[in-house]
Amino acid sequence: MDETEFWEIVDRSREAADGDPEEQADLIVDRLLQYDPDSVLDFARHFEARYNRAYRWDLWGAAAVLLDGASDDAFDYFRCWLIGQGREVFEGALHDPDALAGLLGEFDEEVDGDGEELGYAADEAYEQLTGVEAPDLGIPSQAEEPEGTPLDFEDDSALAARFPCLWERFGTG
Repeated sequence: MDETEFWEIVDRSREAADGDPEEQADLIVDRLLQYDPDSVLDFARHFEARYNRAYRWDLWGAAAVLLDGASDDAFDYFRCWLIGQGREVFEGALHDPDALAGLLGEFDEEVDGDGEELGYAADEAYEQLTGVEAPDLGIPSQAEEPEGTPLDFEDDSALAARFPCLWERFGTG
C-alpha cells in the first residue's frame, strides 16, 4: 500500500463517517479487512510515521487551544484525529499549526480532536485477519521529547501570541 492509497482510505472513511472519529475507525477496519495482512501493516506504518512526525510542541500548543488544554494522552489522541482529517489538513497543520483555524470546519470538542480509536484500526484489522497481534512495524520510535521549542500551555497570552488565528476562533481566554 502506497501513501496515496493510505490517504484515500483515510479520506473516504472520514467522509463516510461524517467526521465521527469512532465511526471512521470502524470504517477503516472494515476497509482494511479487504486487504492482505502485509498491506494492513503498510497502512499501520504510514499511520505511525505520520503520528511520530506530529510529535511537536507547536502542534501540542495548537491542540491545547482547540481542546482548552491537552494532557499527554489528549495530545496522543489529537494526533490520531489530525491524521484522520486527511492529507490536506494534516500537512497544512504540520506546515503551520495556526492554519488549523482556516483548515477546520465545525469543531465540537466533545467529538473532534480525539481520534484514539483511529490509532488502533490497523492493529484491529490485522488481528481479525490473522488471529495474532501485529508485529513490530520496523520504523523508528517516537522521539522522547516533542520536536521544537516547549510552550507553556497554561499561559493564555503566550498561546494567543503564538496561535493568533486559532486563538481568535477557539481560544477561551
